[in-house]
Amino acid sequence: MADSVIEIDLDQQWLRLRTGRRQLARYRVSTGRNGVGERFGSGCTPRGLHRVRMRIGDGCPLGTVFRARRPTGEIYCEELAAAQPERDWILTRILWLTGCERGFNRGGEVDTLRRFIYIHGCPDTQPMGVPLSHGCIRMRNDDLIALFDRIGVGTPVLLTSTEAG
Repeated sequence: MADSVIEIDLDQQWLRLRTGRRQLARYRVSTGRNGVGERFGSGCTPRGLHRVRMRIGDGCPLGTVFRARRPTGEIYCEELAAAQPERDWILTRILWLTGCERGFNRGGEVDTLRRFIYIHGCPDTQPMGVPLSHGCIRMRNDDLIALFDRIGVGTPVLLTSTEAG
């Protein structure tokens, strides 16, 4: 939908898809374990207005494993997880974000795109509603596919928090 907006409440760990005042969908997410912030290397989730720069993984099977935004040929499973327990799993689809606010989340040491901040899938064993990521926005794989199929490149993404970065 051309007029859709993604709103992410970093305090409450919710992602909402809306058009106008109408909420189309709502999903639990998991954002940065280190809180909110825009600095490179912080492990924090950036705030402010962003947009979807790229949609990656359209048509890939549920549980597709990505590394450097490319499918590895692996499908996530318990055996793979046991063999690589420290791996930060990026699964199923990627919505790569770019900041829209120069000096805040775009350019220099605060550039969301160069920080590789995504909305992406994660193992179903990972809790939602709790900030545990390395700065990205994690979602359940089925929820991510539902969101991915409803939005396009350029969709605005507003990340909000009352917490000071």
